[in-house]
Amino acid sequence: MGLHPTRSPVTAPAQAQPPTFSLDEFRASLGMFATGVTIVTARAADGALVGLTANSFNSVSLTPPLVLWSLARGAASMAALSTGSHYAINILSASQKALAERFATKDVDRWLDVAFTEGVGGAPVLVGAAASFECFNRSRYDEGDHVIFVGEVERCSHSAGASPLLFHGGRFYTEHPL
Repeated sequence: MGLHPTRSPVTAPAQAQPPTFSLDEFRASLGMFATGVTIVTARAADGALVGLTANSFNSVSLTPPLVLWSLARGAASMAALSTGSHYAINILSASQKALAERFATKDVDRWLDVAFTEGVGGAPVLVGAAASFECFNRSRYDEGDHVIFVGEVERCSHSAGASPLLFHGGRFYTEHPL
C-alpha cells in the first residue's frame, strides 16, 4: 500500500475573478473554435420575415429534441424572435457563403431573391441549406449581453453529403476530410 499525501480542502470562490484579458483577445480566442454557420429565421407577428446569421448553435438533448442558439440583447430582431412561437435554424452549405454575409449585414434587404419554403409557425426554411431545424420557441435565458434560446425541434431535415459552410478565425471555410 502506497502513501498518499493528505490534501487540504479547496474552497471555491463565490464568484468569478475579473478578466485579465482584453475584449479583443477574448474575441480572437473564441474565433479559434471552428463552427458551422446558420441563419435563424422567423416570421414576426405582423408577417414580416426575420433572419440573421448566427454561429452560436448547439445540440442540447435528443429526448426531447432540443437545440440552442444565442442572440445579442441589442439585436433588431430580438422582439420578433423572443415573442414568436417558432423559428427555423438553417445550417448553411458551402455554396451559401454570400447568403451568410448578407444576413450578417445591417440595412440591406436580406430576403431579396431568397428561396425558402414555409415551415412550422411560418418560419422560413431556406432552400439549399445543409440541414434545417424547425423549432418551437421553448425557453430563453438571459446571460451577459446575450439571450440563449432553447428550441424544441418539431421537424428537421438534411441534405446527405452536403458540404458545410464553416467559420474560423474570422474567415469562411468548407471541410477537407483528413
